[in-house]
Amino acid sequence: MAACSPYIETHRDRFLNELIDLLRIPSISADPAYAGDVVRCAEAVAQQLTAAGAENVEIIPTEGFPVVYGEKMVSEHAPTVLVYGHYDVQPAVPLELWDSPAFEPVIKKTDLHPEGAIFARGACDDKGQVFMHVKALEAMVQSDALHCNIKFMIEGEEEVGSAHLEPFLEAHRDKLAADIVLVSDTGIIANDVPSITVGLRGLSYVEVEVTGPNRDLHSGLYGGAAPNPINILCEMIASLKNEDQRILVEGFYEDVVELSAAERKAMAEAPFDEAEYKRSIDIGAVEGEEGYSAPERMSIRPTLDVNGIWGGYTGDGAKTVIASKASAKISMRLVPNQDPEKITELFTRHFNAIAPPSVKVKITPMHGGQPAVTPTDSIAYQAASAAMEATFGRKPVPFRGGGSIPIVASFEQILGLKTVLMGFGLDSDAIHSPNEHYGVFNYFKGIETIPLFHEHFARLSAKS
Repeated sequence: MAACSPYIETHRDRFLNELIDLLRIPSISADPAYAGDVVRCAEAVAQQLTAAGAENVEIIPTEGFPVVYGEKMVSEHAPTVLVYGHYDVQPAVPLELWDSPAFEPVIKKTDLHPEGAIFARGACDDKGQVFMHVKALEAMVQSDALHCNIKFMIEGEEEVGSAHLEPFLEAHRDKLAADIVLVSDTGIIANDVPSITVGLRGLSYVEVEVTGPNRDLHSGLYGGAAPNPINILCEMIASLKNEDQRILVEGFYEDVVELSAAERKAMAEAPFDEAEYKRSIDIGAVEGEEGYSAPERMSIRPTLDVNGIWGGYTGDGAKTVIASKASAKISMRLVPNQDPEKITELFTRHFNAIAPPSVKVKITPMHGGQPAVTPTDSIAYQAASAAMEATFGRKPVPFRGGGSIPIVASFEQILGLKTVLMGFGLDSDAIHSPNEHYGVFNYFKGIETIPLFHEHFARLSAKS
């Protein structure tokens, strides 16, 4: 039994209730109406860090929302782990698709979560996962089982691109000095198949606007002659891929690193049940780039997706108009060697080129991030692997994730630090969607595993 296990078990109910209290705060960074709640959440995180035993806890202002910092230093000879996470969350809309209110957490049992899952916005992404580290710190302090120096950097703008975090890293290099970054904003393959994420895709995110006539027009009087921006936008978007789902933006693939047959074979050893995948999201078939499996399409291949599209009349009843404008938000997930600024430039050039002369096009870059690959031969990875093997009873599988955490590349570029991505969520947790949830099993499995990571990392660092 791990040294912290008795303490964790004794305080299990409190650990759960304190997370539920944090989830009640609607810390939506994308919506200015919730700015006060985002700050309130930062204050709550700082209070929890202090209560857990962290010292020198600060709420440090940025040009946007603040960063919460805290530390627990045990010895100048011990290795230092920088824990990163975020307290902001995605918007909860559409609210009507939630089975229970997004910021009124409830615990419900499901087929995948017989012990129950916490349903709330931010339950998995990322409050539940970052809070595991806070509670693990408390357990280590109270059990006299703290083997590493620990620093916390918990930000409030991850869901809007972390625009102010790189300047924060530059300004606080000394404060953030460490040996490794530990992040739990990722997941595992399944509760009985632990995994460690060893790669993340980058991101280029843009908003496009197509403008035709100078006002909305009567579709009877003008239809057939005046350009229809909604029709045109749809046609332009449809032309971005061919029938094999290959992206047609000129130059899009020129920097893509192709994995070898051996690497793809190793990836294929990770279990993937296509029938269960289709059932879980209620689809009739998978689709994507020809020549690649579904897991490969979701991890080692770049993508282009429309995330939102709007224009014209969408209210009740009928209103026969040709809209003046139509807009869409488009995200492109990128793989190693693809640069988000270059991809944004290529997309902008291509989208302007395919616009007919009847409309004007405006393209606004929103945010982006570099792809990242983390090493599997480091002592930090070995420590994470040993910790997960101890708590899950099975050696974790190295796994490339499909999501993006742009700050991972910044940690390496600015602080010179590699990152270990040791998360505990599941793909089925509906992050960014209605009914987001996080398994009670997963929450406590994280709290149990994190102290073992620190123990193994300290031991392996002493040997190196």
